[in-house]
Amino acid sequence: MTSPLLDIRDLRLTYATDRGEMQALRGVNLQAMPGEVVGIVGESGCGKSSLALASMALLSSNARLTGGEVRIQGKDIYKLNAGERRALRGRNVGMIFQDPMTAFNPVLTIGHQLVDFQYNLKLSAPECLSRAAAMLTRVGLPNPESILARYVHELSGGMRQRVGIAAALLMKPAVLIADEPTTALDVTMEAQIIHLLRELRQDHKGTIVVVTHHLGVIGELCDRVYVMYAGQVVEEASVDDIYHSPRHPYTKALIDCDPAHLEGPVQILPTIPGRLPDLVDPPKGCAFAARCPQAKPRCSVVTPPRVTLSGSHSVLCSEVSE
Repeated sequence: MTSPLLDIRDLRLTYATDRGEMQALRGVNLQAMPGEVVGIVGESGCGKSSLALASMALLSSNARLTGGEVRIQGKDIYKLNAGERRALRGRNVGMIFQDPMTAFNPVLTIGHQLVDFQYNLKLSAPECLSRAAAMLTRVGLPNPESILARYVHELSGGMRQRVGIAAALLMKPAVLIADEPTTALDVTMEAQIIHLLRELRQDHKGTIVVVTHHLGVIGELCDRVYVMYAGQVVEEASVDDIYHSPRHPYTKALIDCDPAHLEGPVQILPTIPGRLPDLVDPPKGCAFAARCPQAKPRCSVVTPPRVTLSGSHSVLCSEVSE
């Protein structure tokens, strides 16, 4: 049986804050298979970007892994030393960062940085520049030699995002993580980036993990979806099941709030009442109970079980049965 290229098991991550340890990830499991595009969706603050960064061991100074493992092509990245991790990044796992403006060094040209990104290939600088120019052309940027000579601030938002995608693809990683790849773009540029990623999935031999709060991006690109809330995966299913037969109340609420789901003009857009729980002191029961229209008294005190509905569909909820 084919093994997952990205295999996350019971991952637990905390951030040190003035009020104590904030539990950003609370037992997350995720698998991404070869040739698959996996989506991670949820509100801002639910742990999506923390999961993406933890998948590459790119943790901030106040972050601490308290449990679990992240395997990339069978290697647990947290059991490798710093040099082994650097060798793994780029070739085995690459990332399209949320903000390309801050992902690049502002005092070095794009060409200088794209050459540096290929240090694992042991090629000459002219060879690396040639590969970088070819990749910029591949992501739809005309006159790549001019772009290689520019600095990041000289590019538009859409151009920066395309350069970020090119940088992540240069080493042909087995696992490509795209963290909110369309967040800072206008609607027209967002459509272009989605179209580009859809084309790239035809060429990419590995797996792509798309992190987003935009359900439209999920529907356009993904095969399977992990819905996150308060640092946990509350529902895992195929894209069709998520859209047509969501089972977790939070997933249903997210879909109801999607403007594309509205059937006609409305004066007030639908929202999910309440707010995310305080993860410095997480609720004892279901994290969504205080906002859930289906919650029963026990939901606030009993830890919800993970209910398997099919081979590819599971839900973290006490009110859902097989």
